[in-house]
Amino acid sequence: MSILDSKGRLFGKISILDLGAALVILLVIVGIFFFPGTSGSVAQLPGTSTTKPVQVDLVVRGLSVRNPEDLMAQFREEKKTNIVIRNQPYGQVDILSVVELPRLLVIPQPDGSAKALPDPRSDTFSTDMVMTLGGQATITDNGPVLGNSKIKIGTPVELEGKNYNFNASVIQVRVE
Repeated sequence: MSILDSKGRLFGKISILDLGAALVILLVIVGIFFFPGTSGSVAQLPGTSTTKPVQVDLVVRGLSVRNPEDLMAQFREEKKTNIVIRNQPYGQVDILSVVELPRLLVIPQPDGSAKALPDPRSDTFSTDMVMTLGGQATITDNGPVLGNSKIKIGTPVELEGKNYNFNASVIQVRVE
């Protein structure tokens, strides 16, 4: 009796293709359970991080809002907001300050220079502001981490409250 017959079966009983498929499945199972790889974030390595308070400045440009004064008053009253960093919910942070930025237009002057002057249009439903948020962050070798997300200049942040949800961008991070 030969090892391989004319139909590609070992000892006339087991197909080589079936044996190969079973071997691949077995190797995948062994790979998953015995060699799972690394898990978790690199920013959470033990022994390389501490928790400290941080302040994060955000800039909000062109927020469409009918009455910006009411929104500013709501920020001052509630003093907390929920944030989402890179589509990862972090939780609540403190609103330390909110400053509405003046709306300016760059107007060319007769001598060829340009001046930034207040926008004369009063019917725009758009506002700009700088917000300072405070919270506890894990400080790693790569910088502060809120939740599982690194917080750096340029990081997009989503702010969510009772009646607002808008995006902002980090312009400064201060570790206290």
